[in-house]
Amino acid sequence: MTETFADKIIAFNQNLKFEGKLPKGFSVLNPFLENPETMQVMRQFYKKFYNDTNERKFILGINPSRHGAAVTGIPFTDTKQLEKNCGIKMKSAKTHEVSSVFLYDMINEFGGVKEFYNQFYINSPFPLAIVQNKGPDRWINANYYDNKVLFNSLKNYIIKILKKHIDLGIDTSEVFVLGKKSADYIEILNDEIQMFEKITALEHPRYIQQYKFKNRQFYIDKYILTLNQSKV
Repeated sequence: MTETFADKIIAFNQNLKFEGKLPKGFSVLNPFLENPETMQVMRQFYKKFYNDTNERKFILGINPSRHGAAVTGIPFTDTKQLEKNCGIKMKSAKTHEVSSVFLYDMINEFGGVKEFYNQFYINSPFPLAIVQNKGPDRWINANYYDNKVLFNSLKNYIIKILKKHIDLGIDTSEVFVLGKKSADYIEILNDEIQMFEKITALEHPRYIQQYKFKNRQFYIDKYILTLNQSKV
């Protein structure tokens, strides 16, 4: 029996674990261990949109946020967008994540979830949520590159994860990186291990929603134009 893209992603997520050492004040959240329904929802999503053997283009985020993929197990997808756009309801959690709103507005203009996910696979160089302690019972989202010591502690794991992403069956001719700073770090890693022929940076959805909201249609159009050009 042929193993589908969905089968490979589900196995990848089921085996995700990080056992390295982190700088003081940082911690990693694994959504697939935190909530049993996350694993169920993740399986439903990939079986619905990736149950084939098609090659896909690769879109890289940074690392999951506490309110997006760290709850649903699906990159850039909060529970609202998961139910509204993907038809999958999560009963044990309700989350709202601004990056998810932008991404699904773009996906809908692109042609809808079936059209989009048939062509693209989204994940992150570090696929688990990173949080930083800022005081008693106060944890905030952190990025894998926020701190040099943090990045160095994650680097080997990130390289291993990127190679595993590639083994799922993605097109390595071009990778789209969401976030200019993250793209710089992917460039550094790519120079070292040469995974992708071309790296194309796009503004991160959170940045657009937070700082460029009045011009968000410009960025939606930019995303669609850039992603469509990859098919040429």
